[in-house]
Amino acid sequence: MFEYTIPVKNIPNQKASNGIKPTAKQRLYRIVQEGLCTGCGLCQSIAGPESIQVRTQPTGYKRPAVVGNLSDAVVDRIYQVCPGIKVSLDKHVNQTIDQDLIWGQNLHSVMAWAGQPEVRFKASTGGVMTGLAQYMIASKEVDFVLHVKASETEPAFGERHLSFTNADVIEASGSRYGPAAPLIDIVKLLEKGKPFAFIGKPCDVSALNNYAKFDARVEQLIRYKLAIVCGGSMSPSGLNAFLSSLGVARQDLAHIRYRGHGCPGPVKVKNKGGEIFLRSYNEFWGEDENWSIPFRCKTCPNGIGEGADLAAADSWPGSLVDSTTEKDDPGSNAVIIRSGKGEQLMQRAVKAGFIEQGDEITVRDLDFFQPHQVNKKQAGKARIQALQEEGGLGICYDGLRLDQAAESMDEAFFEYQKEGTRRRFLAGHADEPTPL
Repeated sequence: MFEYTIPVKNIPNQKASNGIKPTAKQRLYRIVQEGLCTGCGLCQSIAGPESIQVRTQPTGYKRPAVVGNLSDAVVDRIYQVCPGIKVSLDKHVNQTIDQDLIWGQNLHSVMAWAGQPEVRFKASTGGVMTGLAQYMIASKEVDFVLHVKASETEPAFGERHLSFTNADVIEASGSRYGPAAPLIDIVKLLEKGKPFAFIGKPCDVSALNNYAKFDARVEQLIRYKLAIVCGGSMSPSGLNAFLSSLGVARQDLAHIRYRGHGCPGPVKVKNKGGEIFLRSYNEFWGEDENWSIPFRCKTCPNGIGEGADLAAADSWPGSLVDSTTEKDDPGSNAVIIRSGKGEQLMQRAVKAGFIEQGDEITVRDLDFFQPHQVNKKQAGKARIQALQEEGGLGICYDGLRLDQAAESMDEAFFEYQKEGTRRRFLAGHADEPTPL
């Protein structure tokens, strides 16, 4: 079924301790059970919904459930492309200049925001991704944009969305901190033979780059891959606790706006009785050390969109939100231009009025805006090594400079990060049940 032209890593096919070889189903579920699944949906698209279906689980996450025959060959391919266990930058990803230790390839970075004030205000930060999507549709550079909008059936979730018009783009603006599976039918979309763009999380972009090695249509048809710089989504248990603090049961949730209408803007919750609750970004997330995010997000070695054509980040000084001004802050994105294509796209969107561009910034400015990402890059090797030393799959991170970033820190930092991850892993913090 598949050609094997690339060395395969992280494909456990060894005999179990009882001497019995794991089944294809067991091998797939191992990714989930070790807390590494990102819920992107690519595995369903590769195997087909007759074999795998990404479903909402009792845990609140979207996870792949095996519903039909599943072969080892298909699981081998899943292991080669799954962004939960592989976010490497391989040679096919265009890397043309010297890499910054933390931020990787950066042709240049700039402050920017949507050209239309109402789009800028409604968007999560400065509306750059919305503005770029508007431009790509209006200019007919692509037939559609694949991204995520608020789910119509599960209010806290996102759902895969295709935008063909400006109205479609506006409908999908704003962050979704809940589960979403944007790649659930990517193979069928490629079969349409139409050019399109993708906007999503860095792990989703990694999935597309992984899959591009086996399907030439990814590079032929996905004209642009754009990433949001991502610190992680909120865990379902964290969201339930937040809703509980408002007196809203999860089953009574009718709508949630995570961000927007300011920068980042108030979180808006509406229950099925019509009551509306507004809380600040800081009230939603709580203190840094208490952030409730999935285990995989805590060990993520690439939350900064390496491998994308450009990435857009929040730009709060020290990553601190001023709750007294967020409702009135129009918002500005820190945009990292990672490829020539991304640079040309920005230039054309600025010229057409869909994006406004501000001052040039440096990678050290990015450090100031995104200290959590700096820490994740420096701690990445230690955290992943802890998983692998305890028999876990870990994450392939070739090309992301984690070894060098680890070497830039002292041994005490490395050991602290490794032992902390080891304790959490052994305590079961990564564990997830077998999908239903």
